[in-house]
Formats: sequence, C-alpha cells, structure tokens
Amino acid sequence: MERENELKVNYRRNRAITLIALVITIIILLILAGVVINFVINGGILDKARTCNK
Repeated sequence: MERENELKVNYRRNRAITLIALVITIIILLILAGVVINFVINGGILDKARTCNK
C-alpha cells in the first residue's frame, strides 16, 4: 500500500512538472511571435520588400 501511494505522488509530481514546462514553452513562443510580428510591421521589412521589386 505504501509503495502504491509513493507511485501516485511521483506520478502527480511528474505530471505537474510537464504541465509547467508546457506553459513556459507556450509563453516563450508567444513572446517570440510578438517580437517577430512587431519587427515585421514596424521594422519596415514589408516596405523594403515592396520597393525592392520596383
């Protein structure tokens, strides 16, 4: 019985760590996407591309 309780605690701990890692990964991806979108819109990359074709 004690071994079973120990396994349950380890499973919950591992699941919690995995969930935290997933949330952190999503937050980092959202930050990176925001930086890239900001750079493309305000950085003038689209305008430079338009003038390059002409």
